[in-house]
Amino acid sequence: GNILCPGQSVVIREKRRLMSTGKKIVLEVMYKASYCLPCFYMDKAVEDILPEYSDVVEYRRVDILTSSGKKRFLELSVSLFGEDGVYKHNRIAPLPSLFMNGELFFDAIPPRHELEDGIHEVLGMEQVASFV
Repeated sequence: GNILCPGQSVVIREKRRLMSTGKKIVLEVMYKASYCLPCFYMDKAVEDILPEYSDVVEYRRVDILTSSGKKRFLELSVSLFGEDGVYKHNRIAPLPSLFMNGELFFDAIPPRHELEDGIHEVLGMEQVASFV
């Protein structure tokens, strides 16, 4: 039979609850181009886990070379550094970087287990938020 690891039943319960609410965690990778190898591999890291989490994760690759991607990239940069930080001091979100629900989670390519831990952490935060 199936043997659950500690905490796995909580994740399964959380996935079911999120599915029932229709809410998904929004994962966004700040992406420049396929010739940017760190961008390419961060995108691949997310794509590799998507089949397992597609019921609770919505993936958006933010291509900063498009106008809509640039706009979103600047919005997230402002959320990190403020308007002055971005527009006066040229501070921007790292490339590549991975945001979950608009919050910076990784500024380097995460190993699979860290990416999964991050998703589980956000699932847990969603659970707490639903009780408040």
